[in-house]
Amino acid sequence: MIKREGKAKVQSSDNHKTWNACGYVRLSCEDGDKEESNSVTGQKNLIRDYLSRRPHLIECGMKVDDGFSGSDFVEVR
Repeated sequence: MIKREGKAKVQSSDNHKTWNACGYVRLSCEDGDKEESNSVTGQKNLIRDYLSRRPHLIECGMKVDDGFSGSDFVEVR
């Protein structure tokens, strides 16, 4: 049985819930102009390791902001 709770899809079977999880990583300004920054690769690995040790969390995607850092942010008024 699959149902929605809030915005997350939840699959229930035998009183065990499985949640879809999406990782989000962003650029560190320390990585410069590398094709894919070390920090992004490391963050992806950490998130995937975390999810792999939690069978109730299923990776359904990985969002990457590799090219923008918090120091690039321009406030719009």
